Amino acid sequence: MTFAAPVETKSIRFRARSFVAFTLTPEAPLSEWLESLDRWIGNSPGYFAGRPVVLNLNTLKPEVGQIEALVAELGLRGIRIYAIELDGNTALESNLPPVLIGAKEATAGLLMQADSKGRPEETDRPEEAGRAEQGKQPQDRQPEAPATLMVKTPIRSGQSVFHAHGDVIVLGSVASGSEIVAAGSIHVYGTLRGRASAGVLGHSAARIFCRKNEAELLSVDGWYCTAEEMEPSLRGKAVQAFLEKDTLRIAPFN
Repeated sequence: MTFAAPVETKSIRFRARSFVAFTLTPEAPLSEWLESLDRWIGNSPGYFAGRPVVLNLNTLKPEVGQIEALVAELGLRGIRIYAIELDGNTALESNLPPVLIGAKEATAGLLMQADSKGRPEETDRPEEAGRAEQGKQPQDRQPEAPATLMVKTPIRSGQSVFHAHGDVIVLGSVASGSEIVAAGSIHVYGTLRGRASAGVLGHSAARIFCRKNEAELLSVDGWYCTAEEMEPSLRGKAVQAFLEKDTLRIAPFN
C-alpha cells in the first residue's frame, strides 16, 4: 500500500496599502491646458516622476479616441496615468488605464519622501494624522472638524507634506525641491524655498504666509506664480499670497 505525501499549500496574503494619487483634470480648450501643464513641468522638473496620477475626464468628457491621444501626450511629458475617472458607461480599450470608481479626496496629513529612484515612499505620519486614523470604524461617522497640522521639523529637499484637513504650520524652513499641499492656509515661520499650494480642494480664501520668501512656486486654489514670475523686490522678504478677483497676489507681510 502506498500513501501520497501531503501537498504543501501556501496561503496568498493580501494587504491593503494606501497611496496619495494626484489628479489631473483637463479643461477645454485642451491646447491651452497642455501649455499650462508644460509651464508647470518646466518650473518643477520631475514633479510627477514615480507618482500615481489619476486623469479626471468628467469635465472634458472626450471621445474614446481623444482619450487615447491625451494619455499619449501625457506620456510624452513623463506622466504615467494610473487610472481614469469618467462618469457613465464609456467602454475604454484594453490599452488604456482602467476606469476608477469610488475615489475620495485625501483625508489625512502625510509626509512623503522620494527614494533614491525618485519614487515616493512613506517616511512619517504626523502625530495629528495618526490620531485621526485611530478608532476608525466601517459605520458612517460625522465629518471631523478641520484640523491644523503642525510640522515641528524642517522639511528637507525631496519631502512633501499633504494635508486635506485644514491649515499647515511649519515651524522651520522648507527646502528647495520640497513641497507643501494643504486644503487650508500655509504658514512657514522659516524660509520657504520649495513649493507651497494652499486651498487645493477649492478654498479660495486660503493664504500662504512665510517669513522669508525664496519660493519656487506659490499657489492658491489652483492659481499659481513661479519664482521667475515674482516681483524681485518680494524675494527674501516676509510675504503673503492670496486670491483677489481670480488673481494671485503676493504682497509684503509685516
